[in-house]
Amino acid sequence: MTQSSLIRTAALVLATALAWGLPLGAPAATTWTFYGITVHVSTNNIKVEDPRTKQVMSFLLVPKFDQVFSANGKTTYQMRKVKAGQYVAVVYDRKALGSAHADKIYLMDNANQRLGSQ
Repeated sequence: MTQSSLIRTAALVLATALAWGLPLGAPAATTWTFYGITVHVSTNNIKVEDPRTKQVMSFLLVPKFDQVFSANGKTTYQMRKVKAGQYVAVVYDRKALGSAHADKIYLMDNANQRLGSQ
């Protein structure tokens, strides 16, 4: 075999190995929603307790998080609107290092219903 055919063969083997190693498609993003009472709020996390099961979950917040919504989902609020003792619904995923981080927070009333027009 000549040197150029060896290089072509090696390139073909490498390309085939890379093609088999790549995922076929991006997996669908999975999100969940957790409902409960806010126990703790800070600039980088929020802790929420489900009053029925007493389960407490902590969610990471990215800097300058601004995804706090009203009932209709059209009005956004600043994070300072969320206070301890307030009912919320947290839409979250576990894409970043397997930790739960909040994508959106909805302000709720005491019956875990989204608040009406504000």
